[in-house]
Amino acid sequence: MRRLLEVEAPGDGIIGEEYGSERLDASRHWVIDPLDGTVSFMSGRPIFGTLIALLQEGSPILGVIDQPISGERWVGAVGQPTLFNNRPAKTRRCGNLADAVLAATGPHHFSDEDGKCFTALTSQTSRERTLFGGDCYNYGLLAIGHVDLVVEAGLKLHDFAALIPIVEGAGGTMCDWHGKPLHCESEGHVIALGDPAHIAQVIDLLDYCD
Repeated sequence: MRRLLEVEAPGDGIIGEEYGSERLDASRHWVIDPLDGTVSFMSGRPIFGTLIALLQEGSPILGVIDQPISGERWVGAVGQPTLFNNRPAKTRRCGNLADAVLAATGPHHFSDEDGKCFTALTSQTSRERTLFGGDCYNYGLLAIGHVDLVVEAGLKLHDFAALIPIVEGAGGTMCDWHGKPLHCESEGHVIALGDPAHIAQVIDLLDYCD
């Protein structure tokens, strides 16, 4: 990917999980994570993926999730509908937060304080509909209407930048735990919601600790 970018976009910056960053003073940056979900990959679970994002002045305008084992690819771009294997993707409506399918990497990834906030949220959702594990694949499932809500903390830019155009282009919304837009300076507390009608309720529950 880096070799291709050096040829096709030599003036753009690169921010990668591996091999560091280049040209940070550029107005556009490619954010690449060749393997999101290393433990899933090592365990033989096909829920890892390759993440590629393009930032313009620090905000994501293009995102790709690619799952090479299942042959699934999501592509999102600002102002365009998200595509899943070249067909339009759409999140689903959720009548009540109690009926939502909630996904997160796992409770052990939250700090004690963040864990309290997450527990406040799960007290209003169904325990039977809570999924742990999944990495970037959870966001892809949200974009095609199989998952309703993903909540994470402690993510890095390379973990979430590609996901924003995908979720939003499919009709969902992404923000931090205070409802602020995600960008290159965000601290990594992430909400992805398929039905934006419930965003205020989710934020209120996660702000329980403040």
